[in-house]
Amino acid sequence: MLAGLPALVQVSSGAVANVTVSNSTSWAGYVVTGSSFTSAKGSWTIPTVDCSKTPNTYSSFWVGIDGWISPTVEQTGTDADCDGTTPSYYAWYEFYPAASVVISGVSVAPGNVISAAVSYSGSEFTITITNETTGKSYSKSGKVSGAARSSAEWIAGGLSPLPDFGTVYFGEDYTDVSGTNYAADSTNSGPIGSFGKNVYKVNLVNSSGTPVLVTSPLTADGTSFFVTWEFE
Repeated sequence: MLAGLPALVQVSSGAVANVTVSNSTSWAGYVVTGSSFTSAKGSWTIPTVDCSKTPNTYSSFWVGIDGWISPTVEQTGTDADCDGTTPSYYAWYEFYPAASVVISGVSVAPGNVISAAVSYSGSEFTITITNETTGKSYSKSGKVSGAARSSAEWIAGGLSPLPDFGTVYFGEDYTDVSGTNYAADSTNSGPIGSFGKNVYKVNLVNSSGTPVLVTSPLTADGTSFFVTWEFE
């Protein structure tokens, strides 16, 4: 299980058309920064892992608040792992630094459309994850001491080598789940692209700088993107 990558390990960055492009050794996807985030909503389609190529590897897909430059994270998502050469898929949540928790009541499988949200109200965070394909859903609330609420993320993550999952698609243009990928903070509420210069596109590279996961540009409405596995 590879839920719980609590902070970006950024190794390089640069700006392209108001979006800062960064390389990381643990994450790929999109991040928006701001202050006092109250919600982050995402959706994705669970990809199929090819464990014959990459046994004993782990990958996670999630939406969350915090973790960009803060030591806490509040997030929920799914894993697509290789237990040896056997694929394994499951849902989870995490209020880091507490350990991640597998959600046994929401089973997931390749091709399932997942929607997930993290919200903050009255000093508590609430995660909700729904398998839109099966209709099963789960929610959990909890407090996280010292949470900065300074960023929101839509992420494909793992530590190289990662399983070959092909391409994973995030956001309403690909999943037909409206209102994803959106976030709200103290000054803005809208899709990823509405956060202007506070948008970061992240690619995952290995220790040699070779691209492992490559993130696409946002779609025209600023909601959606995909991440492609390039190298184990």
